[in-house]
Amino acid sequence: MIKKSIVATLFIIAICHLVSAQQSAIFTSNLVKYQKALSLYNNQQFQAAQSLFYKVRQTTDELVLQSDCAYYIANCAVRLNQQNADQLITDFVDEYPTSTKRNTAFLDVADYYFSKSKYAYARKWYSRVDETALGYNELQKFYFNNGYTAFLTKDFKEAKKYLSKVENSPVYGSQAKYYIGFMAYQGNDYDRANQYFDQVQDQDRYKEKLSYYQADLNFKLGKFDKAIALAKSKMDSSDEDEVSELSKIIGESYFNLGKYSEAVPYLKDYNGKNGKWNNTDYYQLGYAYYKQEDYENAISEFNKIIEGNNGIAQNAYYHLGESYIHLNKKQEALNAFKNASEMSFDVKIQEDAWLNYAKISYEIGNPYQSAPQVLSAYLDKYPESAYKEEIETLLIDSYITSKNYKEALVLLEGKKSFENKLAYQKVTFYRGLELFNESQYLEAAALFGSSLKLAVNPIYTSRATFWKAESDYNLSNYDEAFVGFKQFENQTESSDTPEYKSLNYHLAYTYFKLKKYNQASKAFSAFVESSVNDKVRLNDAYLRLGDAYFVSSDYGNAIKAYEKAINLSEIESDYPAFQKALSVGYLGNSSKKISELEQFIVTYKKSKLRDDALYELGNSYVKENESDRAMIKYNQLVDEYRMSSFVPKALLRKGLVYYNENKNVEALTQFKKVAKDYPGSPEAVQAVSTARLIYIDMGEVNEYAVWVNTLDYVEVTNVELDNATYESAEKQYLDNNVDKAIREFNDYLNEFPKGLHALKSHFYIAQLYDNKNLKENAAPHYKYVVEASQSEFTEEALVKLSQYYLENKSWDLAMPLLKRLEDEASFQHNVVFALSNLMKANYQIKEYEVAVSYAEDVLKNSNIDNKILSDAQIIIARSAINTGNEKKAQSAYAEVEKTATGEMAAEALYYRAYFQNKEEKHEASNESVQRLAKDFSGYKVYSAKGLVLMAKNFYALNDAFQATYILESVIQNFTEFEDVVAEAKEELSKIKKNESKTNTSVQSED
Repeated sequence: MIKKSIVATLFIIAICHLVSAQQSAIFTSNLVKYQKALSLYNNQQFQAAQSLFYKVRQTTDELVLQSDCAYYIANCAVRLNQQNADQLITDFVDEYPTSTKRNTAFLDVADYYFSKSKYAYARKWYSRVDETALGYNELQKFYFNNGYTAFLTKDFKEAKKYLSKVENSPVYGSQAKYYIGFMAYQGNDYDRANQYFDQVQDQDRYKEKLSYYQADLNFKLGKFDKAIALAKSKMDSSDEDEVSELSKIIGESYFNLGKYSEAVPYLKDYNGKNGKWNNTDYYQLGYAYYKQEDYENAISEFNKIIEGNNGIAQNAYYHLGESYIHLNKKQEALNAFKNASEMSFDVKIQEDAWLNYAKISYEIGNPYQSAPQVLSAYLDKYPESAYKEEIETLLIDSYITSKNYKEALVLLEGKKSFENKLAYQKVTFYRGLELFNESQYLEAAALFGSSLKLAVNPIYTSRATFWKAESDYNLSNYDEAFVGFKQFENQTESSDTPEYKSLNYHLAYTYFKLKKYNQASKAFSAFVESSVNDKVRLNDAYLRLGDAYFVSSDYGNAIKAYEKAINLSEIESDYPAFQKALSVGYLGNSSKKISELEQFIVTYKKSKLRDDALYELGNSYVKENESDRAMIKYNQLVDEYRMSSFVPKALLRKGLVYYNENKNVEALTQFKKVAKDYPGSPEAVQAVSTARLIYIDMGEVNEYAVWVNTLDYVEVTNVELDNATYESAEKQYLDNNVDKAIREFNDYLNEFPKGLHALKSHFYIAQLYDNKNLKENAAPHYKYVVEASQSEFTEEALVKLSQYYLENKSWDLAMPLLKRLEDEASFQHNVVFALSNLMKANYQIKEYEVAVSYAEDVLKNSNIDNKILSDAQIIIARSAINTGNEKKAQSAYAEVEKTATGEMAAEALYYRAYFQNKEEKHEASNESVQRLAKDFSGYKVYSAKGLVLMAKNFYALNDAFQATYILESVIQNFTEFEDVVAEAKEELSKIKKNESKTNTSVQSED
């Protein structure tokens, strides 16, 4: 048993020894592999090392060895940039909390990332390092590296905390001081920055960088001379970017020392940030030029300052304004001072800019608001200004010079001083003239009356008296007009007015309208004797003089006057030639009358009086008992002028000739034709009356009754009542009892709607309503006359009814009437009326080619007034614009400018500027817009459109400030014109986008 036990024990011992030997062998093998892996790691063969560390870790039971392998596996993962590297480090720390390599792992990984410039990763692991477990040298390195990574990741608080701990270190001290100094520099603590930089400035590694920083520091500390010296010393050894920055320091230093000539070259050499300047950069260079009185260059820099809204910008805009003034560019100065006046960063500059803005507005006009508004606003804002008296004087005068009379009236309401009364008298007068020229005679008369009530300035009192009378004349108030003209004649100051030389002309016309023909003759004679230079009006005066003599039966003098009119040839001579022939006849020289009328028919083939001449010639042949020749002329008239009012007269005359020759059948044929074709006309009534006599002579009264019953405007049983009722109404009309005449004509028409005198009644009642300005009441009566057969009233009714439709913009109703008037009118002025309104109506319905055709027909008339002339030219111009024919539009607008006034003149001037812009005549275009602002500021749509043009011009002239400021002002001040504002916004966006490429202060809207 003992032996067996010994044997068993020896077996167990042997077995244990064998196991121990095997474990020792495995450990030894792992240790060898671990050492090999460590060697690979130290040789930076991290992939192979990591693989071997993994094998050792998997086969060893040794906890320390496993821990070390896990440490190196994680480190290899970091160096191999494996995705799970951070997790492996964390797992190592968590799995082996007691490992001596725990703190080393954090520090080692952080240092690795630091060495690879992955500072954000390094900071993460430095933050986990236990400082207390580090030795002195490791701790110094830890402090610097941790501080440096914080600096580079812009955590300056932490950076300063750690770097400050090594600022006295022999190894890391100089670096730490540099970075601490740089952080102070970045934080605007320039004294502290200087303190640190001074401590390292002798070290070669920092000299290059410190030269710029120290120059900049001294600049920011106000030590400009030292900044200049330091920056200049660095220039030769610097690259292009550094030279740019150093140039800026030198330039600004000279600038702050007031050495502007020295500053300019350095300020110019600055390239900006990323190749862009900002508003301050442009200001400094501009101001340096300004101080040297180099205003051209000053402007070129100041006007690049866009969207400035600070004290520097206000200062820049003020000096920009002054620079423009020195170069006599007042329009540009206006905008600069306006901008400066709208900023309150420096109230003294603001007030002075306001003053300049107000004065320039007075001098050249203001496209944004009237000069009076600007001057009034200045006085409101600065009531105690030392310039108050001067501005008040300008204000009074500006009411007149601005020509914005409508707005001026609003501003003057309630102002009671003597100067304002004087201004009010002038403004009401000039506003009255504007309205008069726009044919608003009632409103004009009221304003002339307002001007007369003040009577401060005797010259304007006289002028208002004249134009009040002229307004009354155009309103058909001839008695009041006469009184006014006589008052003007008797006023002492009248002879000093421009109206005085034409007084006799206007007075003569008034006499003529009042049927005081002897006085009219004297006044026309007085006028023609003193007005040899006014040939058109002189020609007209001779015509009216002849008419005055003619209606007074002074045919000899009438002939002389008509002959003088013919000889002047300023107006078509057909009228005086015709009137002369009639006068010759009235003097008893029938053969000469016939001869002249025959010559008239040959000479004036297109005359509107040719049908008159044919009729009169036929009558003359009748008087000479040459019935056959008379019949030839009557037939020629009927054949050639079917729409003439003389056709029914000629037919009636033919009937009378037959009747007088006892050719009753032929006579009845003519009378019946007149009665049928021209129902209700005076000729038809006479035809019926004469036919009645023929039937009586023929003993065929029953046949007469049968025939008359076919005529609905003749009721045989009521003829006497018809005549009596009409004659009663006509008497009231002739006695000028307007309301009673209206009532009685209405009674007549109600009782005899198709009576003998229905046509006359409709016409007369229409005229009465029209004179009372009851145009809507008049219209249906004119319509009756127009739709009736041709008569002596047709032409006037066509004029009045078409005018009514035109005023109501009923183009489709007006145009057929105007076409009839064009064809049928006997008076040339009515033809011109038809043509001019046909062109306007066709333009309104966008029939541009037709409108232009009518306009060209209007212009063929030599005796049209300037208003109609301008209307025709403006239609041609506008039509050309609408059809894209800008060449034709340009020439047409140039013609408009010669004669137009008011809004049309503003439009023409705008288009002058428009075409100048198109031709790249930018300065000339701006001059046109400037004149538009001064002379026509009341027409705001053209002011707005002109400003957009001006902005385009300025940008083409490289003046970005003017361009952007003007466009912003348009957008702000002219919101009522949406299309103009839209164009301004589009232009502004383009400019800002372009300017933002070189100016960091400009924000593009894209």
